[in-house]
Amino acid sequence: MRDKYGVNQDPYCYPDSDVLINLLNLRDADALAEAESQFVRFRYMEYVCKINVLEDFTLEHFLQSHHVLFQDIYAWAGQFRNIDISKGETHFCNCQFIGRELAKQLKRLPTLRECEDREAVVALTTDIFCEINVIHPFREGNGRSTRFFFEELLFVAGYEIAWPAISKETWIKANIDGFYGDLKGLNVIFDQAIQHRM
Repeated sequence: MRDKYGVNQDPYCYPDSDVLINLLNLRDADALAEAESQFVRFRYMEYVCKINVLEDFTLEHFLQSHHVLFQDIYAWAGQFRNIDISKGETHFCNCQFIGRELAKQLKRLPTLRECEDREAVVALTTDIFCEINVIHPFREGNGRSTRFFFEELLFVAGYEIAWPAISKETWIKANIDGFYGDLKGLNVIFDQAIQHRM
């Protein structure tokens, strides 16, 4: 059995399976991935931003961002994971500290308005994004919901974000390097992605 997150009989999965328990009761991993992709795309496209100040990007809004995207698939959408997870040698934040550590990073977001130029915005965004990725607060959907959250955040901060066309391997390597303190790869990606809004 494939063990993506390094846990034995994950309580989030069907018995004797690595398929996440889902609201559609799909037991095939490929079918679940396809349904998840379609629902997430739909929710992303229909979302309308209703906040306009950086202080509104709170813990509650971060949870809401995950819920918006995954509400059709998982009963726990918008809820922190309650098990510890890892990918390979990468161990994410202990589940009992997720709320505290995530709140600490989100409190840094209003300082975006103090950045003197776009380069400073890129640097701060890269650092906070990386720290949130290390926390990995949800059982699934961390990358998508965090990117969704940062797209909205940067829009409110006066920027557009358009993710560059890079390979999955490049993205994964940049995130792994960031986990170990090397932000160069992520910084390049965010530097390409973040532009002043016209």
